Amino acid sequence: MRITLFAVGRLKSGPENELSSRYLERFAKAGNALGLDFARTIEVAESRASTADLRKREEAAQLVRAMPDGAALILLDERGKTPDSAEFADQLGRLRDEGRRDLVVAIGGADGLDPDLHAKADAVICFGRMTWPHQLVRIMAAEQLYRAVTILAGHPYHRS
Repeated sequence: MRITLFAVGRLKSGPENELSSRYLERFAKAGNALGLDFARTIEVAESRASTADLRKREEAAQLVRAMPDGAALILLDERGKTPDSAEFADQLGRLRDEGRRDLVVAIGGADGLDPDLHAKADAVICFGRMTWPHQLVRIMAAEQLYRAVTILAGHPYHRS
């Protein structure tokens, strides 16, 4: 299963970008043997529309255009469920085992994600009830993808 990280907003060069890239590189190397391939990161600019609802709609349209046909969709949203790392790994493994060819993990913009995306999503997950800066969410998503493949591989990186 090819996994794409979709993000509204761009990471500038610097330590956040370097750390996110490091975890995505680790994920790419470890995931390949498990049938979890890192495809790419798609960054789109935040909408400049005049209202939050319109901004969310425009950003959602960019996500839908970027998604491969039939792709599974996991949204990162503060109103989602809060799985632990093993549950997230199991979810990735199930999607792969169901024969899903592609998965998009999406991080919305400052206004959040369009409600229509929630209806299309295979899962909506949250990294906790606190609000996180976009840069940290990118790092946490990359790290959790890497952690998921180590869990699925039985590697000792994750200690439960």
